[in-house]
Amino acid sequence: MTKQHEVESLAFEGDWMTLGVDQQVYRLPLAQVSERLLKASAADRKIYRIAASGYGIHWPTLDEDLSIDGLLKLARAQSQAVETH
Repeated sequence: MTKQHEVESLAFEGDWMTLGVDQQVYRLPLAQVSERLLKASAADRKIYRIAASGYGIHWPTLDEDLSIDGLLKLARAQSQAVETH
């Protein structure tokens, strides 16, 4: 199995997600990432599994799945938005 991404870290601070993937760190607003994660308790946010393939992250107690590619796409879009302002 080819690993798509290497997820090194995942943390939450307030309404923000910090994702360490492929030797880069991204800070993403939960309002744009996932309504379920935004509304979830801190305890529920900590219960997740990273797919062995590095494809995505699953929160079983929230029934939420996010792809790493989707999160990276959002991070790139935000980066471009910040640079243009």
